[in-house]
Amino acid sequence: MIRATQKPEAMQHPLFIGAEIYRKSTYGAKHPLAIPRVSTVIDLCRALGWLKAENYRVSPCAKPKALHAFHTPEYIDALQKAEASQFVSDETRQKHGLGTLSNPVFPEMYRRPATAAGGSMLGAELIRDGGIVFNPAGGTHHGLSDRANGFCYLNDPVLAIQSLIRYGLSRIVYVDIDAHHCDGVEAAFHGSTKVRMISIHEERRWPFSGTLDDTAGGAAFNLPVPRGLNDDEFFAILEELILPAAAAFRPQAILLQCGADAVVEDPLSRLTLSNNAHWRAVSSLQKLAPRFLVLGGGGYNPWSVARLWSGVWATLNGYEIPDALDANAQIILKSLTWSRGGGKQPPVHWVKTLRDKPHLGPVRSELSASLTRIRARIP
Repeated sequence: MIRATQKPEAMQHPLFIGAEIYRKSTYGAKHPLAIPRVSTVIDLCRALGWLKAENYRVSPCAKPKALHAFHTPEYIDALQKAEASQFVSDETRQKHGLGTLSNPVFPEMYRRPATAAGGSMLGAELIRDGGIVFNPAGGTHHGLSDRANGFCYLNDPVLAIQSLIRYGLSRIVYVDIDAHHCDGVEAAFHGSTKVRMISIHEERRWPFSGTLDDTAGGAAFNLPVPRGLNDDEFFAILEELILPAAAAFRPQAILLQCGADAVVEDPLSRLTLSNNAHWRAVSSLQKLAPRFLVLGGGGYNPWSVARLWSGVWATLNGYEIPDALDANAQIILKSLTWSRGGGKQPPVHWVKTLRDKPHLGPVRSELSASLTRIRARIP
């Protein structure tokens, strides 16, 4: 087990978990995760005066034994060997999904995900007796027990939930608002009576799982949503599904995977939320349980990720999000680069503000029909 540097206790103030390994580590120049994410959030929150030594914790790098709680020893050994040699055989690639376009060989391919996993397990320990923790490097929800999957080498949400169960918790709600379905988490807790999973994800998008009728043996509420999902539609989902389904489970702890790939500027989805949607989900769920662990997840536009997750940290702390960023904060956002077209001339609001303009619109009839069907299953 990964130990905290202090005895866990009910905390009055949220804690932020980060590490410097994310600053220069990338999956490769052509990979969607070539962009800086966690390091920019850390720098931006520090520039805004929101992140100081007393509310920051350095994430440990999880040791193999801790990862064996979910991942097979054979897989972890293969992952470590691939990092050490910077090579995988065809046999390893086929068996463990390493060395693919989605999960390439890169210098920190064990240490980086193991640090994210260590952060989520530390987060679980820090909220054992109550509290709020944000680990933006977490949220790697596609990882399977014996193979890498969908940019995810490990599955830190599963490891964090398992930690909470070991601490004696028996009612844990996992909410996932990433644009992609949480197939790895669902596989891990299929049929569980201790974990309730609620996933909102774009329909007909990889990994093409999490259909409306998929209940994961009674443990999950899956809501695939159509392209162009707007803020009003998300707020309807929040009020009619996410909050009542979570509250009905009487959660002792809530984990929120707060993937930033559902916003309008993201290149890997066709949802059109503003970051206001994510922040309302954070503030609403925060009130439902004494333990709250917020994780990152997807997000492939460096500006939208940095702005959204910095706003998550502000929301958790009750900090006022300014209408305009000061010069120091703007310097951080101006320094970002992105090889995609949108990075050549970033819109002014990507640099000068955190908050997006709301993207409002009608609640479409097909979404209302899906909500009616799934709402009937809430006990």
